[in-house]
Amino acid sequence: MQAPAAAAAATVSFITPYGQDYRLKAARLCPRTRQEKQWRRNHFDLCTAIHETESACVQKPIDPRVTEPIKPAYRFDVSLEPDIFTEEKFALFEHYQYHVHKEGPDQVSRQGFKRFLCSGMGQKQRIHNGRRQELGSYHQCYRLDGRLVAIGVLDLLPECVSSVYLIYHQDVKEWSFGKLSALREISLAIEDLEAYSWNPLDADHLARLSARKYVSMSLERQLRLPPRNLTPADDLGLDDEELTQLRKYLQSGETVGAFGSLMPGLMTLDEVQNEANLDGWRVKLSDSITELRQWYTWNIMDPSSPKGVIAELAAALGPALMSQFVLDFRQ
Repeated sequence: MQAPAAAAAATVSFITPYGQDYRLKAARLCPRTRQEKQWRRNHFDLCTAIHETESACVQKPIDPRVTEPIKPAYRFDVSLEPDIFTEEKFALFEHYQYHVHKEGPDQVSRQGFKRFLCSGMGQKQRIHNGRRQELGSYHQCYRLDGRLVAIGVLDLLPECVSSVYLIYHQDVKEWSFGKLSALREISLAIEDLEAYSWNPLDADHLARLSARKYVSMSLERQLRLPPRNLTPADDLGLDDEELTQLRKYLQSGETVGAFGSLMPGLMTLDEVQNEANLDGWRVKLSDSITELRQWYTWNIMDPSSPKGVIAELAAALGPALMSQFVLDFRQ
């Protein structure tokens, strides 16, 4: 069985659309240094390997024999787009449903496609740890020589990337788009949030987890943090930029809840307070149904309080669905 890194490298190598002619010319016109070759033999960087397949990142040195840039066999482009309907996307969805799921023309419609894969959470952006982060529902579109050949339907959430659906054309089924899309989504999660790596759950790691609400081992190492609670007397030798990064890191452990996450598709706090009748939401505390009235001392912005939990649920459901639900606290 291949190791994960070796398997990922093999998949990326298999779908790289360079072509043998391009590879030979590129090796001659822009050879890698000895140090780079040695590093690549012993390391595999997923994000680097993934982006090397894109046409915008492919090297195109001038071939002196013909005084023109060398070109790969195919132009491969990947773009992250809002989950809006287009005829181009629907044509690919229709082809996929016909050939993979064996559905008939009466089972595939534009309205069904819109409802299924083009009506997600909308899109927003937020600044997280000093970096811009995309949130919401997107289509990751794969194009070969300008032709749309695959779409990955994604929900970009504050803490992860959720893969919803994948469609691809039968002309490229040999390219293993299931594996390729999974690797690209892993890369997207790394780039959209922060660098992740495997760390042993040893005594040092456990001490850090006990000392802080949120732990990023990469930042802990970068900021040279001890595996204990920090005190005002600690002198970590940080410069101003690192001190700012430390403050943001420590604040990231504070629970902000749904309203602080800027999650697309959720009602805002003002909308919940003005449009959702939280005080009148029916609850079940015993065998009888009653209204939740005695809760005015709880903070709606505290996601650990009963009022905060119910407010976040209301933000996700909306007023129309709230009237159809009874909250059951008996379990």
